[in-house]
Amino acid sequence: MSVSEVEATATRPKTAPADLLARAYLDILARTEGVHAKSMLRMGSGDPTDPVEELLDDLMDTIEDRVSVRADLAAVAVLTARAIEAEPGLTRTLRRAAPVVTIATHTPDHVSAVNKVIEACALPADRSVVTSGHKLRLPDNDVFIVARDGTDKSHKPDNGNDSVAAALHARATIIGIAPDPRWQLPRDLMRSAEYHLVLPEIDESALFLVIEAVTGKRPQRPVDPAAIRSLDVADLVLALRPDRSPDDCIERLEGLVAKKGEFHSDGPSLEDLDGYGEAKDWGLELVADFADYKAGRITWDEVDNRGLLLSGPPGVGKTSYARALSKSARVPLVATSVADWNAASYLSGTLQAIKDVFARARRLSPCILFIDELDGISDRSRLSGDYVEYWSQIANSLLENLQGVDERPGVVVIGATNHPDKIDAAVKRAGRLDREIAIEKPDARTLANIFRHHLRDQLPDADLMPVALAARGATGADVEAYVRRARGAARRGRRALQLDDLLAEVRSNREPLSGDVRRRVAIHEAGHVVAGTLLGRMAVVGVSIGDRGGLTEVADIDGSADPDHCNDVIVMLMAGRAAEELMLGSPSTGAGGEPHSDLSHATDIAKKIELKFGFGDFGPIYLGEGRHDPLTTVPGLLACVKKRLDQAMLTAAELLTKNRMVLISARN
Repeated sequence: MSVSEVEATATRPKTAPADLLARAYLDILARTEGVHAKSMLRMGSGDPTDPVEELLDDLMDTIEDRVSVRADLAAVAVLTARAIEAEPGLTRTLRRAAPVVTIATHTPDHVSAVNKVIEACALPADRSVVTSGHKLRLPDNDVFIVARDGTDKSHKPDNGNDSVAAALHARATIIGIAPDPRWQLPRDLMRSAEYHLVLPEIDESALFLVIEAVTGKRPQRPVDPAAIRSLDVADLVLALRPDRSPDDCIERLEGLVAKKGEFHSDGPSLEDLDGYGEAKDWGLELVADFADYKAGRITWDEVDNRGLLLSGPPGVGKTSYARALSKSARVPLVATSVADWNAASYLSGTLQAIKDVFARARRLSPCILFIDELDGISDRSRLSGDYVEYWSQIANSLLENLQGVDERPGVVVIGATNHPDKIDAAVKRAGRLDREIAIEKPDARTLANIFRHHLRDQLPDADLMPVALAARGATGADVEAYVRRARGAARRGRRALQLDDLLAEVRSNREPLSGDVRRRVAIHEAGHVVAGTLLGRMAVVGVSIGDRGGLTEVADIDGSADPDHCNDVIVMLMAGRAAEELMLGSPSTGAGGEPHSDLSHATDIAKKIELKFGFGDFGPIYLGEGRHDPLTTVPGLLACVKKRLDQAMLTAAELLTKNRMVLISARN
């Protein structure tokens, strides 16, 4: 049966079997590829015990005879045929007229295959296909195809419009093929298109057609719906082969796809993690909701923990948190990063990468989509210069995918960042990453627990607190490295691991503090402790001096702080510097100079008092973050902040002078 006969048959109501056009395309591809395969248009019963079916199958009895079209090309042919068949009359129009058509493939990998199917199956044999509109001939017997996978810099709407104009003037058929035609095809092609096709997803009937095309027979067993939802066209080549039975192909495909959705079974579960505080509570709530959702006890609308912005300094375990959450929830983890997206050479490739990872998460639902380095996408309010349009398109693409929470049921999105202040405010709006939790560096108790976790059954009776105190300021990643290197040292020494091995690794590559420096650090930290205690506002929960310097820990400030409370916090922060001046005559660079220094924190609070809390000389006003530090852009702000810091320094000095003996005692 020819394609012309297929056209005629397709117009007769209720007589043509399903996917007649797809079957015709598969037959044409088989001839084009020069393979020997059973005709897909053979209207048999589908029953393998049917005598006629048995007779025809005997004609291709050997494995050598059962050569077929590759499974991935067959799948693209089926999906392309379905997309065309969904538009009434388009099958005939493509062969007898000059339509303008766009085809969205979703993924770059399908572009060349769709192009091949269109040329071989959808167009008349007497049409010549060209890729430049200026080469078109008259009369209208040419086809102009624009196939762009988004990997080249030229694949953008501004390019190729002259060729489209020439093709339109020549009355040629014009077909544009791209993962996302809006961003990758010529703008004028999109404007003039009469048909906008989208490749459908693979369903069970499409999969059965592909298996039949590859093996020559239809499967006799159903396919796990979860496997169909998770499979990619590329998976078909690995599982579907002519020398396998249809049911064996399905079994192998299900096993192959199942491995893609495996959760991280290695490593700790969320229940076993220490030091995650509020993030752990949020995750355990989600674990319970995932269990209820998978059991059908609640709908996705009832799950409230669907988006999280996780912040914290490098090494605190943001990625480990996502893995542990995946393990506890027993759902797949789809891990990506902004760096992965930006690995593409051009903007179109980056936009496609964002789209692809969200599509993959939808296929693996229920799952967790973890996006690392989220601050790699610039805050649009801070953009300037030549790259505004570039980064705006990337940010808008991310926001568009985050917004579609109802279109991705079962997908929880967690974004991780070292710099939450650089995240676009729109990312944190309701329905996106609307919960923000910071993971801080672990305290001594938590560090001891992390050491215990990584040591497993080694040093079971050892007191790990001395090691934890020596490691103050370290992260979970640091602890893992300490334990690994200590084990290596013990192994090379042909002896059991000892506590001294751990201490040696914690202190390695550090110059011990000299006596003078240690005394200065002690005075500085004592200033914080005395001021914080005497002010009665802050509970000091820990103070230590290590090879890295001093560290004073205070309880967090809650959201009920009044102006006096905020000013007292600044006094406590400035008290270390004031103690150095009082006892030693001058402060050191340790009181400032770094983004996380006392002086930096004090300055930040002073700015917030003026511009965010409404407690300062500017009155009740809130000024959001901009591209530049407001100290350099807001008239009068620098003077207000300096005045507040000077007053805090004076208050701290007076407080410590009156309590000099207490300060000396704390120093000692």
